[in-house]
Amino acid sequence: MMTVDLRSDTVTKPTPGMLEAMWSAKVGDDVYGEDETVNELEAKAAAMFGMEAGLFCPSGTMTNQIAIKCFTQPLDELIADQTAHVYRYEGGGIAFNSAVSTRLLNGERGILTAEMIEPEINARGNIHYPNTSLVVLENTVNKGGGKCYTLEQIAPIAELCQRHSLKLHLDGARVFNALVRTGDKTVDYGKYFDGISVCLSKGLGTPVGSVLLADKETITYARRIRKVLGGGWRQAGFLAAAGIYALDHHVERLNIDHQHAQIMADELSKCSWVTDIVPVETNLVLFDTEGPADAIVAKLAEKGIKAGCTDAKRIRFVTHLDVRPEQVEYVVGVLKSL
Repeated sequence: MMTVDLRSDTVTKPTPGMLEAMWSAKVGDDVYGEDETVNELEAKAAAMFGMEAGLFCPSGTMTNQIAIKCFTQPLDELIADQTAHVYRYEGGGIAFNSAVSTRLLNGERGILTAEMIEPEINARGNIHYPNTSLVVLENTVNKGGGKCYTLEQIAPIAELCQRHSLKLHLDGARVFNALVRTGDKTVDYGKYFDGISVCLSKGLGTPVGSVLLADKETITYARRIRKVLGGGWRQAGFLAAAGIYALDHHVERLNIDHQHAQIMADELSKCSWVTDIVPVETNLVLFDTEGPADAIVAKLAEKGIKAGCTDAKRIRFVTHLDVRPEQVEYVVGVLKSL
C-alpha cells in the first residue's frame, strides 16, 4: 500500500541537493552576525523582493509576530481578514506579544479590498477607539483554499495605507505559490509592503525557517525582538543553506504541485459524497463532504492517505514536492473507490 501525506506542505524532507548544500554550508554564530550563510540568505531574499534587509527566523509565526510588534504600539489595532493566520493560528500572539486588538473583515475567500478596509480605519484622536496602525494581508490565503492576491489588487490597498499613515504587512506563507500562479514579480512587492514574511518550509520544501523582510531600521529592531522571543540562534547557516537552495531550485516547480492539486479536485468533483469544492488556484484543495469529514479522513488513512479536517464537513488536501505523479494517480484511484 502506498503512503501519501496530504496534510500539509510542511511535511517535506530535504532533497539530496538540499542536503548537500546544508552539509557544506559555511557557518558562524548568527547572534554575533557571523554566520555568512545566514547573511547570504537574508540579503538574497531581501534583494528578490526589493527590500533593504532580512531577518532569518525559525517560523512564519515568529516573523509575523515580530512584524506586528515592529509596526504597532500597545492599544493599537490591526486590520485583517477573519480567516487570517495571524489571528486564527498564532496562539493569540497579537494580543499577548503586542497588546494590540484586531479588526476582522469578511473578505471573499480571505481577499480584502481597499473599499472594505477604509471604513474600518478608526479616526485618530478619539480616545474611545484603538489607533488603527497596521493592515495584514495573507498570500496565498490558507482558509481561502490557496486563493491569491495579485499586485493589481494589492496596489490600491497599499495606496490607502500610505494615505492614512498605516503600515502594510504581508504574511507570505505561500507567496511563491501565488507568484507562480499570477506571474507577478517578486521585486515589485517591495513597492507596496512595509514588511513581508517569506516562509521557506512550505512549498519550497526546507526543513525550517522564514525570513522577515523590511527596511534596515525595522530589521534592526526586529532582531532585538527575535532575541527577546528566544529566536536568537547560533550556527543557523546549515538551515539557511536549505533556504538558499530552495530559492534557487524549488520555485518554478511549484506549478507541478498546482497541477497535482487540480487533478485531485477534478476527481473529487465526480464523487457523490462531495458536496462542494473550493476552486483550486494553487496547491490547496478544500472540499466539503456529505457526512462527517473525520469519517472520510479515517477511510483515507486506511488506504495510506493522510489528510486533515478543517471543519466538521470540510477536508483539506495539500500537494508538495514529496507528492509524486504516481502518488497522485494512487489518490485518484482511492477516491474512485470510496
